[in-house]
Amino acid sequence: MNRRKARSVAPPAWRRVLVLVLLLALPVVLMARAVSLQLIDGPFLQGQGEQRHLRVESLPAHRGTIRDRQGQPLAISAPVDSVWADPRVTTQEASQQDLAALARLLDTDPARLRSDLNERRERAFFYLERHVSPDLAARVSALDVPGVALQREYRRFYPTGEVSGHVLGFTNIDDHGQEGLELAYDDWLSGEPGAKRVLRDRHGRNIEDVERLREPDPGHDLTLTLDKRLQYVAYRELKAAVERHQAASGSIVLMDADNGDILAMANQPSFNPNRRSEMTGGRYRNRAVTDIYEPGSVVKPFTVLAALRTGRYTPETVVETAPGVMRVGGHQVRDVRNFGELTVAGVLRKSSNVGAAQMALSLESGQVWQTLNSLGIGEPSGVGLPGDSAGRLSSMPSERPIERATLAFGYGLSVSNLQLARAYSAIASGGELPTPALIADGRRPDPERVMSARRAAQLREMLTAVTESGGTATQAAIPGYQVAGKTGTSRKAVSGGYAEDRYISTFAGMAPASDPRFVAVVTIDEPSGDAYYAGPVAGPVFAAVMGDALRLYNVMPDAAFDQPGLTVAGGESP
Repeated sequence: MNRRKARSVAPPAWRRVLVLVLLLALPVVLMARAVSLQLIDGPFLQGQGEQRHLRVESLPAHRGTIRDRQGQPLAISAPVDSVWADPRVTTQEASQQDLAALARLLDTDPARLRSDLNERRERAFFYLERHVSPDLAARVSALDVPGVALQREYRRFYPTGEVSGHVLGFTNIDDHGQEGLELAYDDWLSGEPGAKRVLRDRHGRNIEDVERLREPDPGHDLTLTLDKRLQYVAYRELKAAVERHQAASGSIVLMDADNGDILAMANQPSFNPNRRSEMTGGRYRNRAVTDIYEPGSVVKPFTVLAALRTGRYTPETVVETAPGVMRVGGHQVRDVRNFGELTVAGVLRKSSNVGAAQMALSLESGQVWQTLNSLGIGEPSGVGLPGDSAGRLSSMPSERPIERATLAFGYGLSVSNLQLARAYSAIASGGELPTPALIADGRRPDPERVMSARRAAQLREMLTAVTESGGTATQAAIPGYQVAGKTGTSRKAVSGGYAEDRYISTFAGMAPASDPRFVAVVTIDEPSGDAYYAGPVAGPVFAAVMGDALRLYNVMPDAAFDQPGLTVAGGESP
């Protein structure tokens, strides 16, 4: 009876068949699924995986190098690393200890670091620190924080620092030009970034370069007309003069007299383009190009030129300046003392305001204005730098006698240092007005003839007396060379007129005067103390810079070395 009951509860045969079929079907299903994954859905799944781990990464392009005329580097780009994070990964997987250690390396507050990452937790990329040192990059890499990695970039370095900062300008953190030549020639210097496809792990670290999509195209190099040696001399002498006279600022331009090549251009105060944190707008302005001022007596040679052109005046023509003061309308024009009778050459030598005004008023209205206009006053110099100022010259000549008189000795117009250097280059080059240039072998307009070679030679001869005994700029003399130049000490314009104790001291000149090779203009703004005349303030800077330029370029002396001592005789009207 019990055996019959046992047989009655035994499982039916169909169940055993079902189990057997299922066991045999399972491998078939698994194999079918494997085939589906590998052959049918494989490409789709592989693409999905690659989208999650393959990334296209930019390859930075090397920015072109800026060099001086001797091939010496003035601005170069060097590879550096930047620290970045994938906040989606870092906020999820990095421990508090990891973030604290990373914050210490980056010299930041751990709470601030966590807050920055949490605010950007939906983003895939966030810079933690740009352009870090190689040592710091190695320590960050060794820390191995999830989602934190390094990216190769380029950083701009300026070997000459603040010596040539105003000319070169600087780039921003992304290596785009912001000022100076870096801005003016940004398209030329910048390259085209490349691209590559990389494989990253779940922490955002590159584990394999898959393929190069596009090679980076480096930027072009730029060769300047600057001479690094003379640039340093100009910077050194200008800085010493500004400090010695406790001046507000200063600038200097040194040019090749024949072709307008700028060999040196410096300003004070200066700035170091390698230190971005210290940059302020007032310091990186290129004053020699952007700032304009009333030049004062340095304009008198152009008044004399206008007078010579009429045929009524020669260098020996006598001009009566007694008693050292003249009334023009309701105004007075004064000299520092009564010079009495002066020749036209003497008007320049003694820098007589009365003599210059007498000549200008004897000419037809507009002749002095036309001469200044032909020399580029009132228009940009064409150097190609940002902020190239046009200066200020009235659009039409004035008919008012007082304005004609003051224009004759440098008031009622404004110029930049570069404009003034360009105008004096016309005297130095035999009458041709060049376009100033900073780019070697660059295209530039042909010089324009603005005076005859004979008139230019007459002006040089008269201006040579300014730096000799009895002139206003004996401090600008250079032993062994004849120096032609002119001083200008102008009062600064203030509300309601001109300041009584604020001056701009300028010396513009060339050497050797018999056949000029170089032209230089030096301006010292608001020198303090009793020494404010241009001769003792700006003259020594000119002599030091011009003297070194003549020696470095092996220019033959054209005068005796036993020149008289450097003592000021006479004076100059401010």
